[in-house]
Amino acid sequence: MNFVILSPLEQFEILPLFSLSFFNFKLFIVTNQLMFSLVTPLLVLFVFLFLLKATNNSVYIIPSRVQTSLEYLYNLNLNLTLTNIKDSKNYLFFPVIIILFIFVVMSNLIGLIPFSFTITSHFIITLLISLSIFMGINILAIRKHGLKLFALFLPSGTSIVLGFLLVPIEIISYLFKPLSLATRLFCNMMAGHTLLKVIAGFVWSIMTVSSSFFFLHYLPFFFFFLFFFFLCLSFPNITYGIFLFFFI
Repeated sequence: MNFVILSPLEQFEILPLFSLSFFNFKLFIVTNQLMFSLVTPLLVLFVFLFLLKATNNSVYIIPSRVQTSLEYLYNLNLNLTLTNIKDSKNYLFFPVIIILFIFVVMSNLIGLIPFSFTITSHFIITLLISLSIFMGINILAIRKHGLKLFALFLPSGTSIVLGFLLVPIEIISYLFKPLSLATRLFCNMMAGHTLLKVIAGFVWSIMTVSSSFFFLHYLPFFFFFLFFFFLCLSFPNITYGIFLFFFI
């Protein structure tokens, strides 16, 4: 009997889909990573265009559930921008922040679809995003503040002797910010999707071994919800208090 061992890390493998060749020389190779990198912004654009009216390209006055969710994300990022950036032109950073937020969220959600690909589970993608944002922020900061930007590495009220110790530490921690943020997103996506694949494989193995054994695991939950349902019918006020205490 032949056994096939499927690794949970196979979902992160970059596979070539097709290539363009010229005299046995590959000019361009399209991989699953490149395809999903293009599918993600196109999907976001399609969702936004779907919400617009066909007559005048405006949103609806009475929003749908999708439009309400997008308006919530819009207000969330707007408040985040205006709260953390204390400047009269802080609204100029809002398009970059909301585009980056939606791109990362959609990339993570697309990765939950079976047989799809999570582009944020690769360190090169997260590092490219973090470095591009980090370099852009520093270029704007140097253009606006000039040499005063380096005062960021010396806390106020620090003595000269202690400054020789704190300034290198602050510079190193500042330069390692994009690396730490890229590593955090990369590790979270890889660990989370690997754990989901392991749990899904374990559940599938239980279902294939014995379906009755699989459904026996859900009997306690079934009796619990059945008990809670009849308790709600008998004592609605008391049950509502119990629900608020345990779940809220």
